[in-house]
Amino acid sequence: MAAQEEVAALGAIYSEDFQLLSESESEGITFQIHTICEHHAKKIQLKVTFHLSPEYPVCLPDISICSDQLNRKQCCDLKRSLMQYADSLLGQPMVYELMTWLQQNFKDDADHVLGDQTSEGDSSQQLCSADGGVWMALLHLDHMRAKAKYIKSIEKWTSDLRLTGRLMFLGKLILILLQGERKDIKDYLVLQKTSKVDVDSSGRKCKEKMLSVLCEVKLQAGQLRLTSFAVKEFTSGAELRQEFEALGLSGLYDKFVRFSKIPAT
Repeated sequence: MAAQEEVAALGAIYSEDFQLLSESESEGITFQIHTICEHHAKKIQLKVTFHLSPEYPVCLPDISICSDQLNRKQCCDLKRSLMQYADSLLGQPMVYELMTWLQQNFKDDADHVLGDQTSEGDSSQQLCSADGGVWMALLHLDHMRAKAKYIKSIEKWTSDLRLTGRLMFLGKLILILLQGERKDIKDYLVLQKTSKVDVDSSGRKCKEKMLSVLCEVKLQAGQLRLTSFAVKEFTSGAELRQEFEALGLSGLYDKFVRFSKIPAT
């Protein structure tokens, strides 16, 4: 209850910069806060994701930091400094204190983290640029028992993470096409695999254990950049293929869908 009250207060404080990603009694609460820190007059945009377990604040929150302006090592170094400060706050609500500390100490900490940016070599820069741009993932779900609830969860996650794409049904075949930043796609996969979104054969809530990632690639020239997320039902394999063709994804269909066991409808 205390964590829920803290999260509600954070939502009011950060407003549009706050995104609730998931919440359950057994798994805890996951949310993201967008903030801007300054480093020598340059504005650095950060996305800070917190996972508060049911034991929080007796145990520390899980934290991840990402930024289009920093590479992975730099984000990890910032996280390490933030976690060191979090140790001193153990046992009390700490998220607002951590965000305030990050704002106030970012310049000094960033001088150390970013100071040798040019000495890291070309490999880190290549990694950063390789992960940039629009990425696409095609996922396969084995089944949905609680279909309406499951669809609602997927729509919420894609909206919160600003992902576009399609949830496609053809008989028992279920495909999810996602487009967006690679980090956001990774966050989506974590949510889908760790949240209790469906029910088992006994009607008990369960996590998704039968999700397959068919491919995860960068969007190429000639492939349509989707602007929304939509749920579509198809009645034939020909209709499904036409959808992939309209998106410029015929190759994706031929490689991963064409020879699937598409059930008769």
